[in-house]
Amino acid sequence: MKHAPRQEPARTRRGTRDGAGARGVSVREIALDVLGEWSHQRQYAQDLLDTACRRHSLSGPDAALLHLIVLGVVRHLSLLDHWTDELCSHRHLDHRSRWVLRIGLVQVLVLDLPPHAAVNESVNIAGRARGLVNAVLRRAVREREQWLAAADAWPLEIRTSHPAFLVARWQEAFGGPRTRALCEWNQQPAANYVRLNPLHPDAAGCVGRMAESEDLGGGFHRCATLPRDALAAGQCYAQDPSTAIAPLMLGARPGELVLDACAAPGGKTAILAAAMQNTGRIIAADSSSARLPRLRDNLRRLRVANAVVFEHDLTSRRAAPWGDQKFDRILLDAPCSNTGVMRRRVDVRWRLHEDDFEILAAVQRRLLQAAVPLLKPGGSLVYSTCSVDAAENRAVVEAALAEHPFLALDAERFAFPPEAGSDGAYAALLTSRK
Repeated sequence: MKHAPRQEPARTRRGTRDGAGARGVSVREIALDVLGEWSHQRQYAQDLLDTACRRHSLSGPDAALLHLIVLGVVRHLSLLDHWTDELCSHRHLDHRSRWVLRIGLVQVLVLDLPPHAAVNESVNIAGRARGLVNAVLRRAVREREQWLAAADAWPLEIRTSHPAFLVARWQEAFGGPRTRALCEWNQQPAANYVRLNPLHPDAAGCVGRMAESEDLGGGFHRCATLPRDALAAGQCYAQDPSTAIAPLMLGARPGELVLDACAAPGGKTAILAAAMQNTGRIIAADSSSARLPRLRDNLRRLRVANAVVFEHDLTSRRAAPWGDQKFDRILLDAPCSNTGVMRRRVDVRWRLHEDDFEILAAVQRRLLQAAVPLLKPGGSLVYSTCSVDAAENRAVVEAALAEHPFLALDAERFAFPPEAGSDGAYAALLTSRK
């Protein structure tokens, strides 16, 4: 089904704080700067976008357009390059010209933005390649249906812009149809989800302020736009429903001593606190000092009163800051490849390498090995990831079961994104039989 072209936001202006004087700066020019910086792979696209919006004091519509273009380019990078090569007869392009063509083509072939503005604004930032960019984009506009049809026949890794090694890995694990469904799922912008905060006395009051909200159960709502005021007040938290699988599986109870071993940014910790009715004690630990301020801020805003935050890496030889305590329950939401959340973290696919899965699995096994001795006799541990890869999930759990015969696998759940209708997630409940 065709949609009406999106309306074009106004141009924005650069501030004058640096004394250089104000000048018109188009959103496409900012997008070119962001993508050029992103290509160095030092920062994530979302972080660069946040910085650019603040630096240029973008209005809401301009910020939305910038996000749409930048994330659209990153999400469709292989497809855009294939179109570019075909439209340019595989001629050599300099770095800047290729990025400008990516920006232009994503607008006219993928996002279906108004072609006049998309072409003209892209040409304006093309520099010496203005003639080439103008010709290529105008041809793409004229032949749009032809190029869309051609893409349907290209290999899956091209038309859905995923690394070939990753598509092959998924095909071996899931088969062709499920791999195709996963790749196509990753190409869709993620929906907005919020979880009502039961620790806030007026959590339910924010539902009426959420545009086009849908109650998904369990306190989760899907909404057209995020309720910024309610989020700031701690009435709710932006969170995909899949994130509740692991903390709810843990079954934490009021009065217990619980370790959240990889706690930042705190969404799962808050679910644990709610299940415990803000009683007992949660040790919320994370190995990254840079992430602790956000963790503390989220827990404070969400009115979590029974958590204490520590910086600690379970795999280090350093003594734990909480002493030699043993825990009733442990949540180990391990660092992973993020292959289950590629729809939401669009540049993950371009940061992964074939050997990353083996490297990550080794880290995950060490973390789980370090966590098990911290359990009380009869205690429970949930190991979880947001990966869809068995090497990071069941294989890690099986290694722990083989090494610790007193552990039993009591429950296991795998959320495959296209089938679950949410981000991907894996969780396994291990209980100590000592």
